[in-house]
Amino acid sequence: MLLLAAAFLVAFVLLLYMVSPLISPKPLALPGAHVVVTGGSSGIGKCIAIECYKQGAFITLVARNEVRLLESHSVTQVVLCISVDVSQDYNQVENVIKQAQEKLGPVDMLVNCAGMAMSGKFEDLEVSTFERLMSINYLGSVYPSRAVITTMKERRVGRIVFVSSQAGQLGLFGFTAYSASKFAIRGLAEALQMEVKPYNVYITVAYPPDTDTPGFAEENRTKPLETRLISETTSVCKPEQVAKQIVKDAIQGNFNSSLGSDGYMLSALTCGMAPVTSITEGLQQVVTMGLFRTIALFYLGSFDSIVRRCMMQREKSEIADKTA
Repeated sequence: MLLLAAAFLVAFVLLLYMVSPLISPKPLALPGAHVVVTGGSSGIGKCIAIECYKQGAFITLVARNEVRLLESHSVTQVVLCISVDVSQDYNQVENVIKQAQEKLGPVDMLVNCAGMAMSGKFEDLEVSTFERLMSINYLGSVYPSRAVITTMKERRVGRIVFVSSQAGQLGLFGFTAYSASKFAIRGLAEALQMEVKPYNVYITVAYPPDTDTPGFAEENRTKPLETRLISETTSVCKPEQVAKQIVKDAIQGNFNSSLGSDGYMLSALTCGMAPVTSITEGLQQVVTMGLFRTIALFYLGSFDSIVRRCMMQREKSEIADKTA
């Protein structure tokens, strides 16, 4: 009986692998494609632009400050750099996208990478910080996407990438403003994917871990002790590594893009009602959910322990200062 059950399971898994390619989207060919990258002046965004460029795409780089891109690479494709703040004025963003399309053709892939992180205790953060992060991280992804979606639907082809964060899957100490803005991207992406899937347009949400970028270095300058200690439980990734994974998943039309074992576990744990691009992916999430939830409870326990220790140390220091 057990042998029969094992044989059935093996046959079922093999069938899934055979059927999966039939329901997966056709990969997007990057050679000659027009890729728009926002927030591409440095860090992950710049590395994504370089990766797409290496694969033969024409690049429009949108950033608040114009920069020289791909200066160490021989120029065989057109690279267009445009300076605009994608979080402030939708009409301005729309005009910029129109200019880019007039020069390089319709946008085949949009990568929303503009964003920033600020950390601090909830009661210490200015209200303006919540407004600013929601504007940059959320509306800064809404505006460019809104500007390209109609053309993508008309052409029946397109990819839109939203760069969130692992802090957009898990709320952490010090990230009450940042996590909220990154969680919002997930809701936008899920709803938008349901709208555009019939038009052969696919959404990818990337959840990169801590990455060695100028933004991450700036963020570390003001991180609360608790946040820093929690962050140190995982390693810091290289932006080139993160960029390659994001581009790979976007080309394939995968809804989720994660990196490493922690990223894989978080994506399975937080999949909820998120779309999948293969039956195999859904099966893996179902099978691993219980195990990963058990592991996550240990992680959460260790994070709570870090927060408690920091609180106790702070209280001891305050008592010592008062008695000194």
